[in-house]
Amino acid sequence: MSGSGGPAKATNAGKRGLISLFVDGDACPVKAEVEKVAARHGLAVTIVSNGGLRPSANPLLRHVTVAEGADAADDWIVDNIAAGDICITADIPLAARCLDKGARVLGPNGKPFTQDGIGMALGMRELSRHLRELTAGGQTHHAGFGKQDRSRFLGELENCIMALKRAG
Repeated sequence: MSGSGGPAKATNAGKRGLISLFVDGDACPVKAEVEKVAARHGLAVTIVSNGGLRPSANPLLRHVTVAEGADAADDWIVDNIAAGDICITADIPLAARCLDKGARVLGPNGKPFTQDGIGMALGMRELSRHLRELTAGGQTHHAGFGKQDRSRFLGELENCIMALKRAG
């Protein structure tokens, strides 16, 4: 299912108490894991991307394709996420914006973003950007994504969902 982020709010309008998961879909390595965990808990998942993702037959999954643009997917997620929802992203500025709305945020590596740590994460991101500009070629090294990351993600997503269910 594709949408443009029109007037219908994605999930929580009028049905508070339900947890929705929002996935920053471009380059997310744990979409299949999110789908499995959400299916186990009966939770709606919205995967937002600039395009090119294969839709799932799972009725709990919704694909939203946004217009091209640097922050179009991020803006759509922020406009639709609410307190008590979960965002899956490696994008630190998006994480900060979702935290500001009261949502929980989890990186694909299983590490949660928190209000206490987001300022440091934003600062380190800016420092890394500055260092890339000073380095010939502007190359950076990204750690690989392995079984431990996937396992940590599954455990943390499960913990996050359970904590929200207890709190709700």
